[in-house]
This record gives sequence, structure tokens and C-alpha cells, in this order.
Amino acid sequence: MSDLIQEIRNLHVMVALPREQSADELIQQVNRIGCQVEHLWPLPDTLLEKFDLVFLDVTDQNAERLNRFINSSKSSQTIVAVLGYENPSVLELILEIKAHSVLNKPVRASGVMTSMLLARKIQAERLLHSKAMKALKDKLENVQKVNDAKFVLMRHRGVNEREAYDLIRKQAMAKRATTADIAQAIINAESILSDFGGS
Repeated sequence: MSDLIQEIRNLHVMVALPREQSADELIQQVNRIGCQVEHLWPLPDTLLEKFDLVFLDVTDQNAERLNRFINSSKSSQTIVAVLGYENPSVLELILEIKAHSVLNKPVRASGVMTSMLLARKIQAERLLHSKAMKALKDKLENVQKVNDAKFVLMRHRGVNEREAYDLIRKQAMAKRATTADIAQAIINAESILSDFGGS
């Protein structure tokens, strides 16, 4: 937790709220925490990559506009939605833009750092989950490639499944490649040969 608190103090923060008492209070508190903070309003068209965390006023906004703004950046920023009021449409909007945390107006000093810590932790967990899901998807795709390549070899070389896998593995070792790379090459080769056969 202490590492996360220290990290919070080094963030470059954007405050995207109309200039009002809540915005002033938020800017002062973020400054007290030790962050570099900039106030930008009205909401610009693009989100600059230099910002690590954005306090984003979602009052009277639409999800399409906010998502376009959030997705305009190539990097992944932490989003804290700032609410003027709660109703079903606002809550739905928060979910739609995938906000990492929420801060209610009027802004109070006691809730600012909590919302930042929670948002950073949730974002980190989402990124880890996303990486794990991608790794699992890649693994499943590679297994499928190897299975497809085994069946190609079994058809064309008259070998059994174990022998087909051994052939793929030996080629991978000889060429210093992965079994998935060799499998893809076998699949591609069969596709090319099939094209010749059909002409």
C-alpha cells in the first residue's frame, strides 16, 4: 500500500471539471497530495498521453463523447468519474466508460486520495486480468494450430498423432522456432498446395 501511495504522489493529473468550487477544491487537494495537476475545461477533443489520471466530470455528458475522449489516447489512463448527482442514466454512463473510481460533488478533501488509490488499484487489476486473458487466448490458439498441423501431417505423411507432434517439435528445435510457428507454416503450406490443386 505504501508503494501505491508514493506512486500517487508522482502522478500527472488532469482535472476536467467546469471551473467552480468543486474544481478549485479538487485542484488544491491534488496539489497537496504532491501531484502535478492541470485544469482543462471545456473537455478537449483529445486526451494527452502525459496525463496518468483524469478526474472527469460526467455530469450532463454522453458516453459516446466521453469514450471518444478517453480512447483518443494511445496510453491507458486512470479515470475517476466526478458526479454531480446520481440517477440510473449517470450510473450506466460510468459503467459504459469503464471508470475506475467515482468522486461525488461537492468535492471534499477527505475523499480525493481514496478515490485515486482505489482507481489506480482497480486499473492495475484490470490490466493484469486483461494480460492473463490474452495469454490464455494465445495459448489456446497455439494449441489449435498445433492440432491442425498434426492432422495435416497425419493425412499427408501417413503418421499417427504422436509421430506428427514429434515431427513438429523436431522442426521447431532445428529452426529455433516455437511449435506454434512451425504449425502455422505447415498450415500455410497446405493451403498453398490446395490452391495449386484446385487450379
